[in-house]
Amino acid sequence: MPFPMPVAGLVIRYAFLWRNEAARGQEEGTKDRPCAVILVTNDEDGEALVTVLPITHTTPTDERLAVELPPATKRRLGLDDARSWIVVTDASRFIWPGPDLRPACPGDAASVACGLLPTGVFNETRDKFLAAVRARKAGQVQRSA
Repeated sequence: MPFPMPVAGLVIRYAFLWRNEAARGQEEGTKDRPCAVILVTNDEDGEALVTVLPITHTTPTDERLAVELPPATKRRLGLDDARSWIVVTDASRFIWPGPDLRPACPGDAASVACGLLPTGVFNETRDKFLAAVRARKAGQVQRSA
């Protein structure tokens, strides 16, 4: 199956590279994790540029900089039962599809997608991300140009 079309709110499996890892010179993420697509635009060649935010089990130190995923949403997306948050301060941007997408089923490109966030969760994530950008608390790693 082909890769799904990237849309805002899609949760994908991705080898996320944190900003602090990139600052230390790492080029590859140390862990594959679910990530939420927050923005899809097109570059000058018409290729999709996707911006994703990581989903983590680490409890945020500032609740204004993360959005907790409801347990029902985690179940629907096929994620584990542990509490998880979407972190709005670290973003990754890449051309879709990129080499860091991780299919759940080898050979099935469509299995990079877990499903869509509920509208309310997506809107809260978008709003917190925009607030973090305006406050200069957010940054991104460019994974592919």
